[in-house]
Amino acid sequence: MAKKLEGKVAVISGGSRGLGRAMAIALANEGVEVSVIGRDKAALDETVKLVGNARAFQADLTKEDEVADLASNFPKVDILINNAGINLRKNLVEFSLEEWNRVIDSNLTSVFLMSRAFVPLMAGKGYGRILNLTSIMAHVSLPGRTAYSASKAAMLGLTKALALELAAEGITVNGISPGPFATEMNTALINDPEKNAEFLRKLPVGRWGDPQEVGALAVHLCLPESGFITGTDILIDGGWTAL
Repeated sequence: MAKKLEGKVAVISGGSRGLGRAMAIALANEGVEVSVIGRDKAALDETVKLVGNARAFQADLTKEDEVADLASNFPKVDILINNAGINLRKNLVEFSLEEWNRVIDSNLTSVFLMSRAFVPLMAGKGYGRILNLTSIMAHVSLPGRTAYSASKAAMLGLTKALALELAAEGITVNGISPGPFATEMNTALINDPEKNAEFLRKLPVGRWGDPQEVGALAVHLCLPESGFITGTDILIDGGWTAL
């Protein structure tokens, strides 16, 4: 059976672990030529090993020159997934300006730089997919998430505006807002039986998300049949934001 994404080229930031790795594997299984971007060489190498047909690049995506150098490695790109980001959890009055800027640069400015560099490589073909990993924290929030929520809400605004700019090119731009997933970031909580049980009691579906579920959603949004979905954000959160 023919794979509908066979031969497409995808660039995935933050592809060295977690949801980025899951999306890389899912797309590669559909015949996509995947490149993963990150800072941790060992983790990138492990992703390449798991994906199989993949390339890895080390880059700091908050640096304009490094993003430009990265883009120069690609004659064309069909799929861009902006997944890289960080979270610092503390009350707003405890943030230094350097910490605030680090979150905003990592989560938002990197998306601007990557999109600006790669959109010209996607244009003119009548097909393109940009997926921005937003967050449920763009829709709801918690104490200690001021910088993170601000960056993700701004990313959602960028997603909508960019979708309008690129609609005539056949390039769709959508957000994916994950809720709680069983990734390395949540290992400490998952491994604490008492805290884990308390957390799951508050989650409607009663379980953590499987990263493969985000991978499957990414594949769906990249299919040719999904060309009418653009400028929106899909929550994949086990019902968290429905409460």
